[in-house]
This record gives sequence, structure tokens and C-alpha cells, in this order.
Amino acid sequence: MSSFKRKTLSGRANLPQGTRLSPFSTSTVITSTGIPSLDDILGGGLPLSCSLAVLAPDHHSAYGELVQKYFVAQGLASGQKVCIVHDEPLRFAREGIWMAGNTPSTPAQASTAEDADDEKASQHDNKIKIAWRYEQMKKFQTTVSSNSLNDDLCLSFDLTCRIPATALDAARQSAQLIPIDVDIFEDGTGVIEQIEELLSNGTDAHAVRICIPALGSPHWDDMQPPTVLALLHSLRRLLHRHPNACASLSLAPHMCTDTWGGPGWVQKVGWLSDAAISMSAFGANPSLSSLFPSHHGIVQILTLPAPHTILPASDKYSTLRGLSSAAGSMGGSGENNLAFKCMRKRLIFETLHLDLEGGVTERRTTPSSNAMALDGNMVHETMPAAVLATEGRKGSLATVEVEFERSKEVVSDTSTSRAIPDADDSLVPAKPKKPKKKVAFRSERPDLYDF
Repeated sequence: MSSFKRKTLSGRANLPQGTRLSPFSTSTVITSTGIPSLDDILGGGLPLSCSLAVLAPDHHSAYGELVQKYFVAQGLASGQKVCIVHDEPLRFAREGIWMAGNTPSTPAQASTAEDADDEKASQHDNKIKIAWRYEQMKKFQTTVSSNSLNDDLCLSFDLTCRIPATALDAARQSAQLIPIDVDIFEDGTGVIEQIEELLSNGTDAHAVRICIPALGSPHWDDMQPPTVLALLHSLRRLLHRHPNACASLSLAPHMCTDTWGGPGWVQKVGWLSDAAISMSAFGANPSLSSLFPSHHGIVQILTLPAPHTILPASDKYSTLRGLSSAAGSMGGSGENNLAFKCMRKRLIFETLHLDLEGGVTERRTTPSSNAMALDGNMVHETMPAAVLATEGRKGSLATVEVEFERSKEVVSDTSTSRAIPDADDSLVPAKPKKPKKKVAFRSERPDLYDF
């Protein structure tokens, strides 16, 4: 009889509510961030005892705080304890999002119909006629849906719905929602002491979420880069001592670039966090907005969580990064092609794909500068210009230059050409080399020449 016995779930301790075991390691417990596509990037979810840092350098948007609202809503809906560190934590909680159909003003059937309409509007036109052989193929997907994940782990939230006041009052009375005001502390050390006291008061049976929406904002006083790094290191050290807690924070927009903290500042934030991503929006660059009209920004992965393993779980189980076995059918194409877009009802992380024409409406070619350079040994012959007319446009003058490059070995007089002896000792006149032609286009309106 063999002495080996298979481990069963009945012999293990009960997991905290709203969590499950990681598919990569049985010693890692993960929870959801509230965004299914972000959970896929992290390898199934955010592991407990880990911290997530979100950098959003755009001053005209608040995508970093939006990720924190998902994080808070997921914790309250799944019955976990949520600690909000903010200058007005209760106001931030009231502005949070909630599930559709759970408010009196939004019936469940109406919200379901709106979700279906929103899904159809976000996709391309499905009425395009294609070849019959491709009709039965699976549609191309650029993100993961909530149906592909565990419904109990990640709930569906609606950006148009606000958390009910009754749910907030019940969470406050049951000590599920714990606010921490940063105005009463002069620096970040007091916040760390308050969080440590919270985690030490018997929270082993429940998972605790620590949310810091805007670290380094004016309410945190005049914080310097060493102070921020020390706070991130203290928070990470504190989470490693309490395995049932996790944290998610976002830096102020002016602190998300190397211009504030010096060269390598963004990498330092990633080193002092278990997981870190950067969401660079297109709002400050109109050219990128016109180039990618269906997306709102680029996502860059700085650090991935790996609490009990050498390699992150995302390297094997992420679909959007293109590393899992299902990445080919789901549209994953690598972490260098990740983007995000904020729709009317939800925030989505997906792979970035260019259009058939390279992502732009027009492709133009202009002559290179070296093609216009003239050599003293070349003979120039200019052809007359032609007037090109288009519908609704005035014709433009285009000049075509043909340049002939003559060999120095060829004598102008062909009758006195040099003779070359062959194998039969006969004199054969050498053939002159043909001149090389180079064509360059000069046009006042290069948009007429679309290749």
C-alpha cells in the first residue's frame, strides 16, 4: 500500500471570504481588484500580503483613482474589510461605483438590457459580409470577459451606478469600512502606525483591503521622494507580516514621472511594490488620440506579483500578455501591446491592435533628403512638370528630376574606345556602361501621392 495521500480541500483551513487559491501556487491566496482584465494581467488576481501601485501621469484624468474605486467596491461587495486612507475617506466611498440592478432607481432587467447595448456599441459592426468559410470561426477578442473568471471572485460593476447609502451605513456600523484621515498626520509615519494597529486587532478571519487613492496629494503635506519610498517600503513590510491583508494605491499625477523624483524614479516605485503598472493617457497628446481613437491610453507593466514563487503567475496564466495557452485564441499579443479604455459603464484593459492600414487613415511618402542632394559628377536633366487634378481639389505642380551618373572610365568619344584583349588575342571594343537613373519627386502638396 502506498504511503502517499492526495491532499484534499477538506483538510485545509477555510479561506477568507472573497478569495481563492492561486492556480499557480497552492500556498498563494488571491483576491480580485474588481476589474477582470486587470486580474488577468496580475495572474488571476492580487495576492494577499501584496501591494499594487498604479501610476497615472495624466493631470486631466483620474484613471488611477478609478482603479481604486473598483478595488473598494469589490471589497465591500465581497464582505471584506476595507480601509480607505484619504483626506475625505467617506466622501471617496460615497463616490464609489456599485453593481447594476442593486439600486432602487435601476431595475435589474433594464440594466441587463443596457449592458447588452453597451457591448454591441463597443464592438465593430457585425453586419459586415465576409467569406462563408470564416463565418463559423470564433470572433476576435481583445480582452477577457468576466464570464471566463470565477463569478464569486470578481463581480461586475457599473460606472453609472453609485454605492447605496444604506450599504455604506451598514458597512460603517459593522466596522467593515474603516476610514483614516491623512489630515491628522504630519507625514506618512502616522498612517503606517494606524494601519499597523488596525491589522493587529484580530483580523485573521477576514481579508483586509487597504486603499490609498492619491498618495502624495497636497493633503499629504510637502512629501519628498525619500519620504514616499520609505512609506512604500514600510507598507510592503507590514503586509508581509499580515498574510490576510493587501493594499492598492495610486500616486498623484505629478509624482508619476521621472521629472519629479529624478532618473529611475518610476523603476524605484516598482521595486518597492509587489505589483506596479503605469497608465499613460492620450489626453495630453492629440496626435496619439487621433492615432488610436478607440483607446484612452497605454498600459506598461513595471512589476508583477510573485509572493511564493520565483516567476510570477502572470507569465503562465495571463491571456492578455500572450503567454498562456489560450492567448492565441483570445487575442493576447504580449505585454508591450496593452492599452486601456474607459467606456460608459466599465474600464477595460485589452491588447492594442492597429488597423489594416497601420492605424492611420492616410499613408504618405515624401522624398528623402539625401535623394535631393546633387553630386558634382552627375549630369542633371529636368523634365517638365505635370499638373494633376483631383475631384474637389486644385491640381498641384510636381517636378520629376532624372539624374544620370556617368562612369569616369567611359570616354566621350566612342570611336576611340579602349580595346581589351580576350582569350583569342583579338581586340574587342569595350562596351560603355549604361548611366544610372535616379528619380526624385518634388511636390508642393505631398498628399496627392498616396502609396
